[in-house]
Amino acid sequence: MKQFEPNLHRELTTLLAAGGIEDAELEAKWILEDAASEAQARQIAKRRANHEPLQYLLGEWEFYGLPFCVGEGVLIPRPDTETLVDAVLSRIPDRSGQQILDLCTGSGCIALTLAANLPHSHITGLEKSPAALRYAQKNQELLHIKNAQMLEKDVLLPETAAAYHSLAAIVSNPPYLTADDMANLQEEVRYEPAAALDGGKDGLHFYREITRLWRDALCAGGLLAYEVGVYQANDVAAILSQNGFRHIECIRDLGGIERVVLGRKESS
Repeated sequence: MKQFEPNLHRELTTLLAAGGIEDAELEAKWILEDAASEAQARQIAKRRANHEPLQYLLGEWEFYGLPFCVGEGVLIPRPDTETLVDAVLSRIPDRSGQQILDLCTGSGCIALTLAANLPHSHITGLEKSPAALRYAQKNQELLHIKNAQMLEKDVLLPETAAAYHSLAAIVSNPPYLTADDMANLQEEVRYEPAAALDGGKDGLHFYREITRLWRDALCAGGLLAYEVGVYQANDVAAILSQNGFRHIECIRDLGGIERVVLGRKESS
């Protein structure tokens, strides 16, 4: 922690707790570690007490041991998504010239983490939102990742999928909240872009469309791996099965929730 007035941590903790922030003491510590001055620390704490996302206020958040710039207009990287990265890294060997796509890349946290851990492969992140794409491109630059590219594309357009062939893997953490979820968002989550959260009435729209549109872009035996919401694993596994994927797995995160669903494109 930087050298601030000894009572400042207690002051910020009290301010955050009064605003209903659950981990007030810990968040006060993070604010103090990041702030350039006492005045800035107080300003951040006041905004956080009004439930602005701490990640946006700090401007950076760690994912898989790497720092990612985040802010208004981009989904905040979450620890649950590291389960998806782990699953892909354990199933895809690093091969020269190998092509992997991350659909709905957002901040680029999945694509760039894969690229950092698969240095001989080439990773492409596709993102429809110009605001989110700017963060992905900035993160690639700051992390000095050379074997990746971040492109502005709508992954639900048939012509986007038709441009890709023989991919070793497609990875995605698509919007998957249901209409009911969207109507009952936590206050902090309301600051995040709705387009990165809204998965349609039942939360499964992107899984249906991506699986249908992108199946032919994979090589024989290619991997399709999704992050899914709570209670969605069986439905997403069924979508993969209906589209000819085999060796389907549902993988639990550290909280015991089935968080990742993946399968292999049938060879024939």
